[in-house]
This record gives sequence, structure tokens and C-alpha cells, in this order.
Amino acid sequence: MKPDLNQILCKDRHFLRTAFRQPEKFGGIEKVQQKYAKSHEIYQKRRQNLPTPTFDDSLPVHAKRDEIRAAIAANQVVIICGETGSGKTTQIPKICLELGRGAAGLIGHTQPRRLAARSVAERIAEELGSPIGQAVGYKVRFNDQISRDSSIKLMTDGILLAETQTDRFLTAYDTIIIDEAHERRLNIDFLLGYLKQLLPSRPDLKIIITSATIDADRFSQHFNNAPVIEVSGRTFPVEILYRPINTLDEDEAEIEIADAIVDAADELARLGEGDILVFLAGEREIREAAEALRKSPLRKNDDILPLFARLSAQEQHKIFHPTGSQRRIILATNVAETSLTVPRIKYVIDTGLARVKRYSARAKVEQLHVEKISQAAARQRSGRCGRVAAGVAVRLYEESDFNQRPAFTDPEIIRSNLAAVILRLMALGFGNIEEFPLLDMPDPRYINDGYQVLLELGAIAEV
Repeated sequence: MKPDLNQILCKDRHFLRTAFRQPEKFGGIEKVQQKYAKSHEIYQKRRQNLPTPTFDDSLPVHAKRDEIRAAIAANQVVIICGETGSGKTTQIPKICLELGRGAAGLIGHTQPRRLAARSVAERIAEELGSPIGQAVGYKVRFNDQISRDSSIKLMTDGILLAETQTDRFLTAYDTIIIDEAHERRLNIDFLLGYLKQLLPSRPDLKIIITSATIDADRFSQHFNNAPVIEVSGRTFPVEILYRPINTLDEDEAEIEIADAIVDAADELARLGEGDILVFLAGEREIREAAEALRKSPLRKNDDILPLFARLSAQEQHKIFHPTGSQRRIILATNVAETSLTVPRIKYVIDTGLARVKRYSARAKVEQLHVEKISQAAARQRSGRCGRVAAGVAVRLYEESDFNQRPAFTDPEIIRSNLAAVILRLMALGFGNIEEFPLLDMPDPRYINDGYQVLLELGAIAEV
């Protein structure tokens, strides 16, 4: 019987392809067939144990399910643009299961943040009726909830990137989903370049790029004109109110942000029932706003909940699985902008600020700055309150300020110190960063600075 190399584990395919051609080098044909039989048996067992997904007809992604399924089956790379609320994050891995993916290797699903990876894994596991860590697991820094029987693995993009060091061809996976690609974090851009170079060596690997506000044509061209599928979002109308903080002094404005949030929360509370999601720049600002809200006599019966990456899993669970009818005011960083859907949100308060890492070519250091967010990020934030009913978003800045902001957030790679990227490229044998297929090539000064840092540290030798 001729062996079918499509019915064995991804990690064994390269070895067995070579071994069947030259069995004498690997102990003879009998030993090679034994290795094949073992891998085939594990593959069949995994395939039989794949969970049977069910789908929510009310999600917009369901209307495109057949189209998505056909595109994934026919193409190595598929790009899916799904607006906020379309259900792409939770449903696409289940469509992959439906196609039999996850048997030869894992369905790897990356999220930009640990908090998102954990909560998305819990949600998909819940929808598949499986305890977390069995059919669906996750791996983030300091926490690994995955077993040998898992079919879907949620992780941060940093975890997948780290795995390229020990599994260069990513043979643990038969499908990789890169979610929230529009965030254009350093890890995401590096992964997109890495995967582009990997595709010819892994014809069995499927890549799915998903995002809410993606430059679809750009990504399609990067992956040799990969097909693009657009999914509309299930969003209700959102009324935008502008309530600018009227002060010219920046330090004073920082102090007044907490008071402005209290005033906005009071105004929204008068509009009726519903939870409020507040976007702030960082953890310190969250604590200050929480203190101001707790001191407010009108908010003393509300449940004030912080939401940031360092929260314990138990505290996060409380936010995503609300109980009781008490109004909740959730204070979040931009972690809640995408992927995560916080239930029951009817109102949003947006400070219009986020912490952004920038490299200064003059000072030769990276710094965290509090900066104004882009228009795309502001729309993502306001869209958070249009998921369950018509909502209201209060922006604590002028409409003219919004109109003057950049359309999209800068990709991290054009504002970062590139020493780590250059070192990783060299370690993986990809040579110069200038020849690596990045979506945006960084400023030559930043590239030179990256090489200079590595030379000074003794990490590389003078070329």
C-alpha cells in the first residue's frame, strides 16, 4: 500500500518523505513503515476526536461561512476583513475544524495580548462544550493550558515567534490564524514576513490573516494576491458626543481627565441602564479614574472594575461573565479595543489617549509616550458600545481634534529599536533586514542604530 503523507502528522511529513525515497539511510523500509504507521494512527485518532462545532446563525460571519470554507480549502493564504462584532475571532477556528484542520497539527490562533488569548480560548472552549485545556488550550507567558489532545491553541504573537527558534518550519501547526493584523505590532509584522518565506517549504500549511480595519489590498499583495473576504459587522447605531476637557495646561488636563470621566459617567447614567466602558492610556490612569469614581456620590452603587493585562485570570473572568443587574463601569487600556467583547456595554467614554512606544534616533533610546490615538482606533473604541444595542460614545476631546488625527496607527516597526529584530533574523539565517519581506521597511537610520547597538553589545561581529 502506497503511504498517504497527507494522513500523518505535519511534524513527520518531511522526514518520511525523505525516508521513503531512501529507506536504507534510515534503517530499512520496515522501520520507515513502522514510523509511518505510528504517525498515521495518531493522525486518525486526532481526526476522530476533533470536536464537532456548532455555529451561531445570528453572527454576520455565518452568512459568509461557505465562502470562507471554500477559500480556505482552495488557497494557502486567505485574508478576512471582519468589522467589529462580526464573530470572526471565535468562528473562524471552528470553520477550520469543520474542514478537518487541527488533526495533522494544531490550529494556532494568535492574539496581540495575553488577556485576549485567554478570554478567546475560554469562549471557543465554551462554544465547543469542552473544558479549557482539552480541545482548546492557550499559551501565554507564565501560563500554559494546553494538552496533547488539543486541536486549537490560542497564544500571543510573541509566543509563536519564540517557537520559530525551536520549530523553524512550525511543524506543530497545520493552520495558523493571525488575528488583529491591523495592529501592526512588531511581532505581527515579523511573523507576516516569516510566514511568507515559510510558505514554499510548507505547502500543507494554511495561513488566515484576520482584522477589523485592515488595508486588505496591501496584505493581499504581500501574500501574492491572496483572496480577500469581507464580512460586515453586527453593529447598532452609536451616537458620538464630544465633551472636550477645556484646559491648555497638559499637567492640569491629566488631573482633570478623572473628573471629566466622572462627569461623563453621570451624564450617561441619566440616559438609562447599561454598563460603561472607559478607555484610558495606562494602569496608573485607570487607578486614578477608579478612585475618582468611587468618591463620586452618584456612582457609589456602581461596580468599578479595572481591566488591564496584568489582572489575574479570576478578575478577568468576572468582567467577561457578569452576574447581577448592578451597573458596571469598566476602566480599560486599549486591550479592550479589539478581539475582546466585554458583555453588556452600552456606553463608551474615550479619553483619546494611549501609551505608545517610540524610538528616538537622536537620543538612541525607546520611550513610552502618552499619545493621541488614530481615527481608526477611535472608531474601534466607539464601536464597542454598538454590539448589543444602540449605544452612546463620549469622546473627551474636540471633533476638530478627531478630524486632524492620522487615519491609522503607525506600524510599530517604523518607530522601534530594531536590534532584537535584526538579531532574530540573523539567528534564523535570514540575513539582512533589508532583504526580509516586511510590509513597511523602517527608516535606514533605525536599521543602522540597530546594528550599532548589537556591535556595542558584542552580539554581532563587524561586517
